[in-house]
Amino acid sequence: MDRRSFLASAGAASAIALIPEALRAQAAASRAAPGAAPASPADAKLNAIFDQVFAKTLQRSPELATSLGMDKGPNARLKHQLSDNSPAAKARDQAELKQSIAAIQAVDPAPLSTRSKLDREVILYSLNSYALPYDRFKLDSVQRPFTIFQQGGAYFSTPDFLNSAHTINTTDDCEAYLDRLSAFATRLDQDSAEQKEEAARGYLAPDFSLDLTLGQMAKLRGQPAADSGLAQSVAKRAAAKNIAGDWQARAAKIVEAQVYPALDRQIALMKSLRPKARSSAGVWDVPQGDAIYAAALEQATTTKYTPDEVHKMGLEQVAQISAELDAILRKQGLTQGSVAERLNVLNVRADQVYPDTAAGRADLIRGLNEGNAAMTAKLAQAFINPPSEPLEIRAVPVDIQDGASNGYYSRAALDGSRPAIYWINLKSVGDWPKYSLPSLTYHEGVPGHHLQISIAQKAPQPLLRNLTFFSAYSEGWALYAESVADELGGYASELERAGFLQSYLFRAARLVIDTGLHTKRWTRDQATDYMVQTVGFARPRSQREVERYCTQPGQACSYKVGHAAWQRARATAQKIRGDRFDLKQFHEVLRYGAVPLTILERLVEEQARLA
Repeated sequence: MDRRSFLASAGAASAIALIPEALRAQAAASRAAPGAAPASPADAKLNAIFDQVFAKTLQRSPELATSLGMDKGPNARLKHQLSDNSPAAKARDQAELKQSIAAIQAVDPAPLSTRSKLDREVILYSLNSYALPYDRFKLDSVQRPFTIFQQGGAYFSTPDFLNSAHTINTTDDCEAYLDRLSAFATRLDQDSAEQKEEAARGYLAPDFSLDLTLGQMAKLRGQPAADSGLAQSVAKRAAAKNIAGDWQARAAKIVEAQVYPALDRQIALMKSLRPKARSSAGVWDVPQGDAIYAAALEQATTTKYTPDEVHKMGLEQVAQISAELDAILRKQGLTQGSVAERLNVLNVRADQVYPDTAAGRADLIRGLNEGNAAMTAKLAQAFINPPSEPLEIRAVPVDIQDGASNGYYSRAALDGSRPAIYWINLKSVGDWPKYSLPSLTYHEGVPGHHLQISIAQKAPQPLLRNLTFFSAYSEGWALYAESVADELGGYASELERAGFLQSYLFRAARLVIDTGLHTKRWTRDQATDYMVQTVGFARPRSQREVERYCTQPGQACSYKVGHAAWQRARATAQKIRGDRFDLKQFHEVLRYGAVPLTILERLVEEQARLA
């Protein structure tokens, strides 16, 4: 999530009225739940400010409103819109973000309840973090410093958003889709203008990233308008709901007359910028690159670790995990070569590979669903009243699979209108040997992201807290969850445990690679070689991973730094509680919602001493 997720515009009183009634009631009920009732008038004052900021945010971020299921009722017009990304809007957004920070800071924390003090602390941390990139560097994000790259820009995100987040249930939903299709053309031109300005200041993705970007743009542009995914999406979903209308033809007309010309202009711009692009892989080679990386690393990890400290941490963990894997592989008769070489042998073994066919991909996803269902049935052994929210498992759309991550999670709408989705990139089934898949499912599904985020969305907290995101907390939890799955018997064989350890090895190697790229001037090939030789992933998959780190500095470090914090927190609770330690009670810390790592460790210690 970036700075623009906390925009503000409408007047406070009118904005609050635009929070859907069901969600206002849900928030009020959660705050009135046992142990969560406001303890003072100061709490009510602070919660009113939070509600104002949240409600005004929706008015400035229609995509966010849709992703949360809040584009209905008084907010129905938002479903017809996309965010304004013009320079004037950006400056206004930053000014209003500062106003929100000032309003929250003006509330004296002394008379607040413990829960409200936490909410104030977490939200201020989050808002100040989002304000920093524009203040210091005139960038939207330090972790995504380039407007257009292989995983960034409206060309990449909007088609997927329209297909997976914009729901189609009524005629008006279809009309809203068409309006957003027109707005897509405007967003493309705004991105082009922004990228042109940033490139003039030295902020342009590396040449290999631009090659990937241009390839994906060519795929988006490559089909006749009527056959494009943009036109087919609305047509197929309208037909499935028996919604009358020639939606394919109408969408195709917009694509042909508006979207494709804007995309052509963007392609022409990126081609003109390509000869000026650097071949270096790290942000050390852009203006203020060292400062940008330091800020990105702090934002991603919510710590003050230096790049050298993170690099050293990675090397140590790579050595430790490799030794554990070595022991397992030797028991399997795999004794020759390095750990990575032996894993590569395993990766292509006939019993570990799904067929590279449509049927093979369907079998793979079927297996993921079975694994998620089996683990869901075990959750009560480690969690108090675990949620049972639905989760869909889907392949990443073909149009964006070249640049997309290998696996990721999209949260459900807050109103339940759209389920959570666990995405897996099936560009090559060879990337997913069978032994490696259980740990991925436990990471993205349960007890990983899906469990943690489902609990947070029902927590007794202001709706604004649902917008706070800390990668180190969430990704650290998801890695920790892979080990909880191990405790619950989630790995059926030693080979699947090897896949689990390889998942940890992969994230430890990221600490080395990310800091290597951005502070030690590693090349893309050097970083790819290290991943292949250390983790045992196929080279194409390793290279896609490295290319992502080159354009999203710091983010890859959040996983293992966060995991280490969760491990420390559990060890602290066990030390304090001794024989009275209760794993289920420890996991109740999830009900506080996402927080920076330092606050997480403090909360766990406080909870352990009070329990």
